[in-house]
This record gives sequence, C-alpha cells and structure tokens, in this order.
Amino acid sequence: MLAVIKVAGQQYKVEKDQTLYVPRVEGKAGDTLNLEVLLADAGGSVSVGSAVSAKVTAEILDQVKGDTVIAYKQKRRKGFHKKKGHRTAYTKIKVTNIA
Repeated sequence: MLAVIKVAGQQYKVEKDQTLYVPRVEGKAGDTLNLEVLLADAGGSVSVGSAVSAKVTAEILDQVKGDTVIAYKQKRRKGFHKKKGHRTAYTKIKVTNIA
C-alpha cells in the first residue's frame, strides 16, 4: 500500500516500514503521530482528496539536526565579510501502519 502524506507543509510518498526525515515535529522518541493523508493507493484502487479514508501512523525515532549550512556575505574592496551558519532541525520518523 502506498500513501502521500503532508507534514509541515511538505508532501512525502511513503510505504509501510519506511523511515524518513521530516521538518521538526513536536514530540519525544517513541511517540506516535497520526499524519494527514492526501492520496492512498491500495493495489490499484486510488482515492484522492476528501474521499481518502486511509490513516497513516508513524513513530518518532529521534530528533536530529541536519548538516551545517553556511551563509557568507562579502562586499568587495570594502573589507566587509560576515559568516553565519545554521543547522536545520529534523525529526526521524518510521511509518508503522497504513490502514
């Protein structure tokens, strides 16, 4: 079974037992999430939009940070430069059930 879910404004195509990184979702490791389903495909029968009766549950595995992204600004011939960086927060989830 296949489903398209929406998490924090982004869409993901998921299957059962798949792990993926999504933007930070509140919760601790071991908590269960009920995710919004946009499309469900059950062996050839596809339901879209408000006709979707599928439910996707996922388990939070960990709260992690991504790689460092450097933002570097410079003005030539002025001696001005500024270097900043940030690490985006992600949640690692595992899809446990698509019903």
